[in-house]
Amino acid sequence: MYRIFELNPQLKEFEGDIDLRMSLYQETKKRILGNTATLDEFANAYNYYGFHPADGGWYYREWAPSAYQLYLMGDFNGWNQTSHPLKNIGNGNWELFLPGEDALWDGCKVKTVVDANLTRTEHLPLYARRVVQDKETITWCAEVVDERKAFNWTDKDFTGEDSLYIYEAHVGMAQEEGRVGTYREFADYTLPHVKKAGYNTLQLMAIMEHPYYGSFGYQVSNFYAASSWFGKPEDLKYLINKAHEMGIRVLLDVVHSHAVKNTAEGINMFDGTVWQFFHDGEKGDHPAWGTKCFNYASTGVLHFLLSNLKYWMTEYHFDGFRFDGITSMLYHDHGLGTNFDNNSKYFSYNTHVEAVAYLQLANELIRQVNPRAITIAEDMSGMPGMCLPIEDGGIGFDYRLGMGLPDMWIRTVKEQSDEQWDIGKMWGEMCLRRPGEGTVAYVESHDQALVGDKTMIFRLADAAMYMDMNKDCHNPVIDRAIALHKMIRMFTLAAGGEAYLNFMGNEFGHPEWIDFPREGNGWSFHYCRRQWSLKNNGLLKYQWLNDFDEDMVRLTKKHRIFEQRMGDLRLHKEADKVIVFYRNGLLFAFNFHPTQSVVDVEVPLPRKANYTVALSSDDEKYGGQNLVAHMSYPARSRDKSPYVRLYLPARTVVVLKEGKEIKPRTTKPKDGETKAAAKAKTPVRKTASRKKAE
Repeated sequence: MYRIFELNPQLKEFEGDIDLRMSLYQETKKRILGNTATLDEFANAYNYYGFHPADGGWYYREWAPSAYQLYLMGDFNGWNQTSHPLKNIGNGNWELFLPGEDALWDGCKVKTVVDANLTRTEHLPLYARRVVQDKETITWCAEVVDERKAFNWTDKDFTGEDSLYIYEAHVGMAQEEGRVGTYREFADYTLPHVKKAGYNTLQLMAIMEHPYYGSFGYQVSNFYAASSWFGKPEDLKYLINKAHEMGIRVLLDVVHSHAVKNTAEGINMFDGTVWQFFHDGEKGDHPAWGTKCFNYASTGVLHFLLSNLKYWMTEYHFDGFRFDGITSMLYHDHGLGTNFDNNSKYFSYNTHVEAVAYLQLANELIRQVNPRAITIAEDMSGMPGMCLPIEDGGIGFDYRLGMGLPDMWIRTVKEQSDEQWDIGKMWGEMCLRRPGEGTVAYVESHDQALVGDKTMIFRLADAAMYMDMNKDCHNPVIDRAIALHKMIRMFTLAAGGEAYLNFMGNEFGHPEWIDFPREGNGWSFHYCRRQWSLKNNGLLKYQWLNDFDEDMVRLTKKHRIFEQRMGDLRLHKEADKVIVFYRNGLLFAFNFHPTQSVVDVEVPLPRKANYTVALSSDDEKYGGQNLVAHMSYPARSRDKSPYVRLYLPARTVVVLKEGKEIKPRTTKPKDGETKAAAKAKTPVRKTASRKKAE
């Protein structure tokens, strides 16, 4: 029996469904591997297809099973559509050899011409490693990349830290000017901020090529091309290599859940059919996104997608992936309108079992390429076993995004006054995690920053941010916003998961939303940038938020709090809005009450030890009133139960670090002396009441 049933006994009635999934996974792997030993050996399509220099010339190969004839045209032949036909070499494969080492060159612009269904169309090569847009004609074409120009990697021994503090970022909007930023600018100017902020993992969005900049990179056209919006392939390698030098791992936000429907720029209809990559008919169209949905039962599709994962890991040294849109993959209705309120919703006719098998194969492959790689699933449905090993009946991811947490914070801040906040329910949301499965906790991601929504700081402060963020201005609206911004972040990091994520700029309360250049805003970049100068300006309160975030990350990382999977609730007083929990040597004490401080609140301890204040959101450094002294709190006992008395100002979180455990003093027995006799000689500490009685 698989371990998934030990962790989730309520799933026992679905044992047949789990068995079916595991059988399909094994059958699919056996089918696609054939005589190949491993997925690592199978996923090498990019080494065969596309453009490759060889002795005496260049090879160009494509997979187009339904095409009648393929041609290559470009700078090398004056864009003659038919002068260079490819040869059909069987099994849907086409090949062209161009003699001469200079027949093609690095940067040579090319396109593929396809004859199919009595129609001639132009496409970008499926395995193009770089595609660019002509600024005059606004059309896209591929550029040959000479793979003999090796990048000088210096990250051979890089491994990364065990804990996961993720900085989610978009390269193009990472600079302050009103334009598209570059890979090298990000490496030189943004990476140092990420390092100083304490985040050890970078999650890069919009790296896979996309024709529409405003799509945030989620409508991919060219799966093997690093986006030319931000520079050349070697520039992205420079960024990743530099991140590794700083001890920062880099994850790719990979989009294998769908693809753009474009035919001229994308992979759709490349060989004249939709079913080369996608389902035919309505099943192949995503009703909400206007994109195409992959057929994960196809061997050709699996070869393309699995090879794509290995390509990004080997060519660019990515340390793993955040898989986008998994809910859309897992269900035939893409999870649209489905309320996943009971386990039967995960095991029904609506479940796309071929997609489950693909995700299992993907996770197995990734570990074969790099056993230390990290995979994160973006799944809104809460599929059981998503983050359990495949051999345990799971899908194989390391972490799932805790997507319910941002929704909870939005509802709380938007719909309730401070006095109505249900602290116990908030704690319950933090603990609502699948047993044995890793969760990435976060307050807000890029989704909460887009136009039409609001960042957390903007929900708390609103328009007052534009006028009253000077340090010498005392607006109660801003005071509340800053206090809660700090508390919400600490509560989520410390209680919500086994990893933590922050979107670029949210750590210092970036004041404005994200609005990509589009027709509706006059193609403006004004809201598509990050104003780093706000946190660096010593006169503004953004500095307080930034400093708190840095110290919050540094403290929790030092104490490795994620090694204890769940926080240990020590005190909950709903009327006072007070909650205290323990996690791996730190005691997190929150007072969410808007006005009422608590004095000498007694907090039961997991063991008898003295505690010292390690961080207080009320420190003057973070814009507080300095009401909490950085002092030690001695452990006390009542009926042999240890506790500590704390002072918690209103709207404050205080974090205390645990000292050495205090054990009862005993006298060791001498030779020949019994333990009872030695115990009788142990001195008794006289309390004030005992002295008075004497």
